[in-house]
Amino acid sequence: MALTKLALSVGAVACLLLASSTTCATAESTDLSSLEYDVFPTRTSAEAAVVEWGHSAIISALDGAVASFGPQTSRGAFFEVEAMPVLADPVDGNVDKLFTKDGADDADLTTLKLKNTDEVEGNMVVMTNAAGLSGVEMARLAKNSGAAALMVVNTDKDHPDYIYSLEPEDDAEAAYAEAHIDIPVLMVSRTSGNVLTTATVQEGMTQEEIKELPNHGMPERVRLYAGGDRPFFEDVTSAGTQPTVYLIHNMLTGQECDDLVVSAEDSGAFKALDDTATSILEHITAQRDGSVKAVGIDRAVLWRGQLHSHAGKQIEERIDQVTGYPAEHFSDWHVDRFADGSFYGPHYDILPTQVPIASILVFLNDVPDEQGGEIVYPKVSDGTPVMVRPTKGLAIVHHNTDDKYQFDPTTLHAELELVGGEGDDAIKYKYVARKYIYALPQPPARRIVLPLISMVAGGTLPDAVLQLHDALLVKFGLDQGPTYFDKLMMMLPVGLLFVIATAVSYVFKGKAAGGGSGDDKKSNPSKKKPASARKRTVRAKKD
Repeated sequence: MALTKLALSVGAVACLLLASSTTCATAESTDLSSLEYDVFPTRTSAEAAVVEWGHSAIISALDGAVASFGPQTSRGAFFEVEAMPVLADPVDGNVDKLFTKDGADDADLTTLKLKNTDEVEGNMVVMTNAAGLSGVEMARLAKNSGAAALMVVNTDKDHPDYIYSLEPEDDAEAAYAEAHIDIPVLMVSRTSGNVLTTATVQEGMTQEEIKELPNHGMPERVRLYAGGDRPFFEDVTSAGTQPTVYLIHNMLTGQECDDLVVSAEDSGAFKALDDTATSILEHITAQRDGSVKAVGIDRAVLWRGQLHSHAGKQIEERIDQVTGYPAEHFSDWHVDRFADGSFYGPHYDILPTQVPIASILVFLNDVPDEQGGEIVYPKVSDGTPVMVRPTKGLAIVHHNTDDKYQFDPTTLHAELELVGGEGDDAIKYKYVARKYIYALPQPPARRIVLPLISMVAGGTLPDAVLQLHDALLVKFGLDQGPTYFDKLMMMLPVGLLFVIATAVSYVFKGKAAGGGSGDDKKSNPSKKKPASARKRTVRAKKD
């Protein structure tokens, strides 16, 4: 009965955190099938590039998207340029008679150059797209000026982190690019452009001091190369839009995804995800109306904590480096398995005890478009819902709180139904791995003791531990219950060591006692004999 009361009380936590129950009811009744979505991902690893500078101790890097024309399209992962970045003059490339539509002839176009050609020649020219030039037009101008590469800074103020792959705008541009553009062309975001142009600028410097810096505050040399399998970002929601959602491509390698699936399957930890009852340790919160959101989903919690294998620690370190969140704040992996007909209705990643500041979800296998299984965010504040298609190794990160660490109701999300498919590409299951990031480091009880208990129990946390945790929440409240549970868990190893020490001590004392009696017999031959023996000796003498 106590656990039932807990489930009913915490099931309303999302609505309690929202401004009103009306808001909650509206969120719960969202018709996902009637919405038109912006679909992601839009970028691929093939177009990913990296701009890097610095030395072995401190290296700075920017993400870029290479154009669909130029040598990088044929060289793939092998293209590389090392050069000095130079700002174009004019910086937006807006020189006279550049456009064919303005009446310039071929002779004008082939000789048209930037004003600072002497500086640009042999280097990477940095140009903005503020003048509205096409990618091919800017590349032509850079090529005419002798540049070794072109970096285009996207100056979109409303989307300062947005980049895309530049493409020819018509057949004529495509033909020209194919015949003449033989330098790498890439785009970086407005934010990245600001980082590059102020790379060596110190806080408090005046404009005169900046002008005196080598290369006017930019690095003296940068290296441009293909991103390959390196993680890179893609924004889903723009700055100022809630919720904060972005993608990290190549968060896990294909082999790491496969290993996680095997680990979850071999652990025997999969069990039906029942969201009609709250289980805090398994990150399951019941709905306040008792409705079912998780249909046909199996979940395995891989309790590893600080007992990760070397490969697991490498993944934790990578997530730490890429996201900026310390590994001590991570939950363990929660691996969900979806079969034909499975779906996860609109829900929040919150608990009655705490709200994770962010959630990381990684797709562990590809899912053909016709089989569904997409993740959707229907309550984006700008009115345009977003959809993310399952892509192996791709991570979705969304912030569950706003910049003031208050619960963000726009983080409502769902996973659409996985439907059966036919053909060689059809999949039987969709696998998704989740980590939750908390504001405070996870206590040793969660990162050491629970993984040890899970290891002893064959890979799963016993139901008795889950029930004990929730029972303590009922008895001591949502604030103090977790503290008492953590203290109790930390006492278990101490108690176990005490029992072992006592047992070992008892064994050694027993051996010592047994050994001592034997020695006494050998060292004291005159010790009194039993009475019966003495009587026999007396009779022998009389005889």
